Amino acid sequence: MKPTYLLCIMLALGACNRVGHVGRPPALTDLRQTAEFDAMVNPPLDIPVDSGRPEASASLWAGAQSSLTHDRRASVRGDILTVVIEIDDRAEISNSSGRSRSASEDVSIPQLGGIPQRLARKLPEGASFDELVAADSSSNYKGAGNISRRDKLTLRVAATVVSTLPNGTLQIEGTQEVRVNYELRELTVSGFVRPADVGRNNEIAYDRIAGARISYGGRGHITDVQQPRYGQQITDILLPY
Repeated sequence: MKPTYLLCIMLALGACNRVGHVGRPPALTDLRQTAEFDAMVNPPLDIPVDSGRPEASASLWAGAQSSLTHDRRASVRGDILTVVIEIDDRAEISNSSGRSRSASEDVSIPQLGGIPQRLARKLPEGASFDELVAADSSSNYKGAGNISRRDKLTLRVAATVVSTLPNGTLQIEGTQEVRVNYELRELTVSGFVRPADVGRNNEIAYDRIAGARISYGGRGHITDVQQPRYGQQITDILLPY
């Protein structure tokens, strides 16, 4: 297949993907295709009730999650907890550098056993051993840089315990999608949580999540317009200037 045909096919496929969104809002992700749903429908077995003791089923101290004394904090696969994201970071970096260098070299051989005088006759007109080599060099460099950045984000999202590591650490994953008109806002959070860090109200701050992966973005007509076209992205990669 010729490269021209292959390029046309690739462009056509990319266009078909975009044409499918014309006049339609972005589709929401199917909940049954997420790791959260899988963790909820395949939880660990509950603590069995002693069949030989009927009164155990009515005890307030039973280990079942429905017990009045059961710890409501997330602890096993399928449990849900709230992640509180309050990012308010600011960074300012300023630096400057300068470098200066100069060098000068002079070489002359006015006397060397009469050899320069004899050789001077064979030198081109104007050449002399009295000023054999003279070189000067200098360089100067100055640089300055300044970075100022501030990130502020306040969100709350429910996450699900998808697995429990051998040391008891909980692996959580949470997603949230909100569609307004033709724009879809997506929020995802994942990471590892110690059960002891989960608060009494079943909440945990983002800075207590190890390996936290937080993504806040979206997709839709506005986001699509803000992205450069495929051809422009490829051109930016290939062109050296």
